[in-house]
Amino acid sequence: MNEEVLSTLAALVERFNTHTALKPKVAEELRGLERTVAVRLTDGESYAVDLRGGRLENLRSPAPAQTDVGIVTDTATFLGLVRKEIGPMKALVTGRLKLEGSLEDKLLFRRLL
Repeated sequence: MNEEVLSTLAALVERFNTHTALKPKVAEELRGLERTVAVRLTDGESYAVDLRGGRLENLRSPAPAQTDVGIVTDTATFLGLVRKEIGPMKALVTGRLKLEGSLEDKLLFRRLL
């Protein structure tokens, strides 16, 4: 398991949960949603986290085969996105990032970035 990726994902989960705790409007918007989100690294492992009750929980690896939302990229692009070295739109347009899921879920992903 890639410890850098895992610790980065754990920090993102914590940041997301802190953000929703401080922003009741965001938490309310997410309250009824239940999704399993996968991060699938084309050159590494897969990870999953559950969105439940406006919080992310249960970070784990490997991700299950079926998830509601999939984020597919390589490790360098994933870390570059987190570090803001590359923007998500550039990564999408250049094919370095792919989003899997319904249109509603893809729009949700965009709002959460």
